Amino acid sequence: QCERPPCVSVCPVGATYANEEGLVGIVFHRCIGCRYCTTACPYNVRNFNWYTPQWPKEMKGSLNRDVSIRTKGVVEKCTFCHHRLLKAREKAKAGGRDFLPEDYIPACVQACPSDAMYFGDLNDPFSVVSRLSRERRAFKLLEDLGTEPKVIYLSEGM
Repeated sequence: QCERPPCVSVCPVGATYANEEGLVGIVFHRCIGCRYCTTACPYNVRNFNWYTPQWPKEMKGSLNRDVSIRTKGVVEKCTFCHHRLLKAREKAKAGGRDFLPEDYIPACVQACPSDAMYFGDLNDPFSVVSRLSRERRAFKLLEDLGTEPKVIYLSEGM
């Protein structure tokens, strides 16, 4: 995810967008499969669905109902489990309380066996990700391109 994503400005139909939180999303039903966004993305995080998704009958019940199955001919990318974010916000609202950062955890962070991944608000100076982003070991891939990436990596200890 980028602060200034080049994929958004090249989409001729507005299928790719950046929301108010800075997450880059795709309206799959609007995507025409031109793949301009895949070319514009310097990180190669976008994939084109060349084939119609097919699932064995036994797996139909295990598909996530919160995530739509993309059709052949559209581009997709990681959305940091935006469906989880929406569900966590709805749950907090239904409970009559404020949404807390720990209410929302993307699947990749939850599934990481070594706890090497963190997700949070970079604008909150007290969050774990904000603190880690200020370390000497922190770096961003291809940040000289001006995309202002929000994914931050830590090099080995210095």
